[in-house]
Amino acid sequence: MKKEQIISQDARVMSGALVFAGTRVPVESLIQHLVEGDSLDVFLADFPTVSREQAVAYLKMVLEFTYASVA
Repeated sequence: MKKEQIISQDARVMSGALVFAGTRVPVESLIQHLVEGDSLDVFLADFPTVSREQAVAYLKMVLEFTYASVA
């Protein structure tokens, strides 16, 4: 999945927050759900416009970025 299919950022959408592509759902919402102990399924039920594929791909992107930052 290409980055453009996972996330987007536009000053005209949600005041420029990083969102899941094609939605108005900030990626921060996923992180907040997980920090609060919610499962991915709970997040997806709360935000049905985000696909499971997008959410998983975003989490993988974050992991890759984290590993690259410490290497």
